This record gives sequence, structure tokens and C-alpha cells, in this order.
Amino acid sequence: MNKNSVLMPLICASLSFCANAEMTQIEDVLGRHVEVDTPAKRVVLGFYAEDYMAIGSEKAFDQVVGLSRDTWKSWRPQSWELYTSYRPSLANIPDVGEVEAQTFSIEKVLNLNPDVVLLADWQYKAMDVDLQRLKEAEIPVVVIDYNAQTLEKHVASTRVIGKLTGETKRAERIAKQYQQGIELVQSRIQQADVPKPRAYVEFGNKGPEEYSFTYGKNMWGAMLKQAGGDNIAAPFVEWWGPINPEQVLVSEPQVIFLAGTESRRVDGAILMGQNVTREEAQSRLKGFTHRTGWAQLPAVAEQRVYGIYQGASRSIVDYTMVQYMAKALYPDLFADLDPEKAYIDFYKQYLPVVPQGTFAVSLSE
Repeated sequence: MNKNSVLMPLICASLSFCANAEMTQIEDVLGRHVEVDTPAKRVVLGFYAEDYMAIGSEKAFDQVVGLSRDTWKSWRPQSWELYTSYRPSLANIPDVGEVEAQTFSIEKVLNLNPDVVLLADWQYKAMDVDLQRLKEAEIPVVVIDYNAQTLEKHVASTRVIGKLTGETKRAERIAKQYQQGIELVQSRIQQADVPKPRAYVEFGNKGPEEYSFTYGKNMWGAMLKQAGGDNIAAPFVEWWGPINPEQVLVSEPQVIFLAGTESRRVDGAILMGQNVTREEAQSRLKGFTHRTGWAQLPAVAEQRVYGIYQGASRSIVDYTMVQYMAKALYPDLFADLDPEKAYIDFYKQYLPVVPQGTFAVSLSE
């Protein structure tokens, strides 16, 4: 029996917020059935903080007692600054460390006495032995996954957050919005029945001098597939990793996408995101076109080179980036869409802050 199910009646006798609490069986994205007291009142959040707030509403963060802070503050510092300026209490949520950096602390999690620990699939799989200690402490662990970039897992993850926060109707509305956004792209492409353009996508965090990650089955690779592109890296990179520069040249991509963040630590790296001007973003894109051999690539010759925001992937709002990629690949099919505006509109509709900056840009603008 979950230790919280024993304590809950005693707590609820004196706390009015427990009036609607109940044990709910949640099926997570791994197909595991986990019993959780919902709406959850003490949540440790491993990743996807913006999605948790968008789906559960801002008040859901009143119940977040622990946070893997680096996945927000260090990975997306401008976003963290925007949110903490609006809601300073975010900075006071205890940090439990970060899985990838091997600083995640089970001791800190246990000391917070959570109702539930919500982890990304990649975090859950990396923790292994540490999860046994949570199991022994009878702390439920629920897994979601926006990194896979599939319609099924995006929708399932959104519904899980809706159940945990008690915002099932809001979650269904957001899940439906995502599903319709993806299906619109796929139905138009299917009806057009035209050849798939060859495309290459790279995380441009290392600057033009060094090839960084490209993507196969997940993240931008999966999004490129949703957008109807023929991913030149798919035969050579299963998940993510660098590709031989010669392979890019011989594959002759017709469209190139370069993802970037707000980080200015590396000279020439792609700049995208909050407080980045379109002129800055375009200038960095242009720098990549000077790579050896790129002038002869069809994508560069025809100026079909695009900047996309790394922070807009692995999220329920990333259907807007799929639409942007689809519009770049098939401009005539999607001339009526304004994906960057749709990205901002999502914030206006579901989140308490609205970022300003450049989140999608073309070399030819």
C-alpha cells in the first residue's frame, strides 16, 4: 500500500484542499500502471516544466516541491529568467539535481516527501538503481515523453499531466490542438502526393567550423519526418550524433534546418530564441552557408536554409515547429500558415508569460 494512502485520511480531515483527492491509476507512456493521489499535492518535476504549467495551469506549480532546475535554468536561461521575473517563487523550489550531469539526488527527493515523481523517459531509463530506492519508499514514479516526438506519446504525456494536476479537460483541449496541428500537415502532404524534399537538420551549437548533432529517429529527426521531409541523416544516425560532412555534401539536401538557442558562448553558433533579433539570427545562418562545399548544395544555392528554436522542440507546442518545417519543405501547400505566430499564440492562450524574440527564420527573409 502507498504510504500516502494511509496518511491521506488524517491529513484530509484538517486540510480543505484534500476534499477532492482520490487514488487514481495512471497509465504512463511506458505502459506502467501507477496509483497516485490526485490532484497531486507534492510533485517532484524532472523535466518539461513549461508543459506542466501549460497543461496543469499556473496553479499546478503551487504543488511542485522539487525541480530538476538545470533542465530549465541552465538549458534555457532566458526562459528561466522570464518566468522567475514573473513568478519569483520558482527560484525557491528545491533543486534535486540533474540526471544527465549525474547530480540528481535521491536523498533530496526522499527528504521532500513527494506524492509523485514525474520523469522524462530518458531520465527514468538513466536512473536505474536509484529508482529502487523510490520504490522502497513507496513513492510513485510516472514517466512521460515529449522527446520521442510522436503524436501518440505527445498526446499520452499531455493526458498524464492532466490527470496528475486535475486538469483533464484542459489537457484534452491542448492534446486535441496538437493532434489537429500535426494531422493538418500530414493530410495536406498525403493529398498532394509529391516527392519528399531531401532535408538536413543540425543543432548549430558548435558554430560553422564543427558539425554538431544531427537527428535520426527522435527530436528534430522525428519532427522532420512528421513534416514530410526525406531526412538524409536517417540511414546513418539512429537517434542523434554527428554525421560525416562528406555525407551531407553527397546527399545534396534541398532544405537545411539549423537549430539554435540564445547561448552566445560559441562564436558563430546559431542564435535563436528570446531576445534574439531577426538580423542576428539571419547573420548566424549565413555563417553556416560558408562551410566547405555548402555553396554547391541545392539548399544553399536556392537560399532554403532555416533557423529553428531548439527550445521549441520536445514540447506540446512543437507542432508549430513541425508546421514551420512543412512550410519550408512545401511552401505552396502551407502558404496560409504562420507557425511562428501560432507558437506565440500558444503562450498567450495557456501560459502566464509571452516570450519576445526570433523562433523561426529564413535566410531569404
